[in-house]
Amino acid sequence: MKLTKLLQCQGFGTRRECAALVLDGRVEILGEEASDPDMEVSSQNLSFKIDGEAWCYREKAYVMLNKPAGYECSQRPKHHPSVLSLLPIQFRNRGLQTVGRLDEDTTGLLLLTDDGQFLHIYTSPKKNIAKVYRATVKHPLTDAQLTALCAGVVLHDDPEPVVAQSAIARDAHTLELTVTGGKYHQVKRMVAAVGNRVEALHRERMGEFCLPPDLKSGEWCYVEPDRAS
Repeated sequence: MKLTKLLQCQGFGTRRECAALVLDGRVEILGEEASDPDMEVSSQNLSFKIDGEAWCYREKAYVMLNKPAGYECSQRPKHHPSVLSLLPIQFRNRGLQTVGRLDEDTTGLLLLTDDGQFLHIYTSPKKNIAKVYRATVKHPLTDAQLTALCAGVVLHDDPEPVVAQSAIARDAHTLELTVTGGKYHQVKRMVAAVGNRVEALHRERMGEFCLPPDLKSGEWCYVEPDRAS
């Protein structure tokens, strides 16, 4: 693959912009400054540097973000900044999309990718991908509320009960709720349906992915999914 094409597919700009990066001496390949934009390079296990910052070639990108409150999961946000503004511009250039959405005030694990197959697997209701949330609730939790969540509650827009896979009280005001699907404001509405109210919501796990304890709010990292195509 020509160097300019490789840089372009990794999100470093148009082909002309990527050629300029090389001609300006800003690209290193295998520890040496690249000078020819049309040089042939192997993408296999390739590490390169742009302006001294190390990057690895990835045919598909899989990113985990610890989403802070006050950000929208949209490329065209209406009221708050997009979560994409928290990532390097290279990811936006290569078309990363959020894998599902979190409300603007919900925090925690958010996946982003440019792999359409992976996106489909993790957003399809038929796949039943489990999601684990930590909800801070207004009123003390009761056994009756936990039982009702696992038995199923009816939401206004769906006659079929929505069932939690598990509902555990970590303490009087902290609920660990595991659900599948992704209905609008699902967790908040489920909790409301049993007579309580979500004051804060944080996603800790999604499918095979668990939010690392050292990934701070607003930070991101690469992940390597088992289901990656």
